[in-house]
Amino acid sequence: MKFSDIKGFAFDLDGVIADTAKFHSQAWHNIADQIKVTWTPTLAASLKGVSRMDSLELILESVNRQADFSLAEKQALAEQKNNEYQLLIAKLTPNDILPGIQAFLDELRQHDYRLVLASASKNAPGILENLKVTEYFAAIVDPGLLKAGKPDPEIFEKAAQALHLPTNHVAGIEDSAAGIQSINAAGELSIGIGDLPEAQIQFDTTNEVSLAGIRAQLD
Repeated sequence: MKFSDIKGFAFDLDGVIADTAKFHSQAWHNIADQIKVTWTPTLAASLKGVSRMDSLELILESVNRQADFSLAEKQALAEQKNNEYQLLIAKLTPNDILPGIQAFLDELRQHDYRLVLASASKNAPGILENLKVTEYFAAIVDPGLLKAGKPDPEIFEKAAQALHLPTNHVAGIEDSAAGIQSINAAGELSIGIGDLPEAQIQFDTTNEVSLAGIRAQLD
């Protein structure tokens, strides 16, 4: 893809716009303790960018306890986790936007790029409101309507559809391996934040993301 091909951007939320991942980890850690599953950095990392129910399944799979809980019990645990998470994210303000992202959003709006949110979080609309950035996004993909989560490409395909753009005119921004795989599988330009070898463009931190930086790595 050439820089001039990019007409829209699909943003992940956690770790890209704000560090809400720490709240996910805190809430899931408490659930893991409750059901006697040892919480480890590896387990925490495996949940990055993954939907709520899939995250719970990964926690249970880590100790081969998937069959120990009924669907109703799993749904109750996921709801308990979400309730705790919502209490934590309610305290978010514009000061919690990650470094450089507010300036990047302003730059994209100034240059008339279309923006869509492609997050696995069902709480994304409320988070954007708390951060005061809802107005930047033409659409938010509803993860509740997806058949498969990341790394499946569906969420980024839906993001392109929401922007009324073909996928080869959309750049996706992610901070997780599953997210980058999803963008690549959708046929979009993948922009990774952090050490993500599969990303077509990489920035070490959010503070480095800019149109000039993207252009430099593409052209």
